[in-house]
Amino acid sequence: MTPAVVLDIIDQARRQEARSGEFFRLLRLKAEELPDSIAVEGYQPATCLFQFALEYIEMAPRLIDFVDTCASDAGCGDLFAPFIDAATRYFTQPSPLLARYEGLDSLLVRSYLCHRLMEEMYENNRSTRSSQLVDMEATRANLLVHQLIGEPFSNELDQSIVVTVMQIAGTPDYYELDLNPFVQQARQDAWDWMRDYWENLLVRNHIRFSLGTP
Repeated sequence: MTPAVVLDIIDQARRQEARSGEFFRLLRLKAEELPDSIAVEGYQPATCLFQFALEYIEMAPRLIDFVDTCASDAGCGDLFAPFIDAATRYFTQPSPLLARYEGLDSLLVRSYLCHRLMEEMYENNRSTRSSQLVDMEATRANLLVHQLIGEPFSNELDQSIVVTVMQIAGTPDYYELDLNPFVQQARQDAWDWMRDYWENLLVRNHIRFSLGTP
């Protein structure tokens, strides 16, 4: 599987959405249900959420490819391979739990699983956790998608991520692994681009978290 395959899956969903408009109608309803801590300040909140969701979805295969490339170049590809494989399967072999989701709605859930898995991956190793590779805005983006998916299902997804991470990296030995070669590789120009993307994802779509929220 290559990121191009996932991007093709996304492109098919976008064409389906262009015909049906179902995902946009769903986000129009979601825009009215967001908690007070999340403000969509654009003229048309549903349009802001729709564009945010598209960018969030399209970022997932690029993030998979980036982590895979950095790990390979750093000589620790085998350590990251289980995460890459799990993140990829969210798109190519989705869980039966997603059977009732279609099109971009389904891809938003799959992308959430991918991004949350990567977030937890960084948290479960001392080298990556202290590297500050993951920006707070990425965490806020995940929190917004958590709301868009809706509870209790999004909580079930979070729990499945915890189980997956524990299966892959749930030992003290993994936490203590020296992954600084990966961190240093990820600090190259490509990560600067990705960091800028995350830092501005909410801002450019007119979405703001209130002060004092995570």
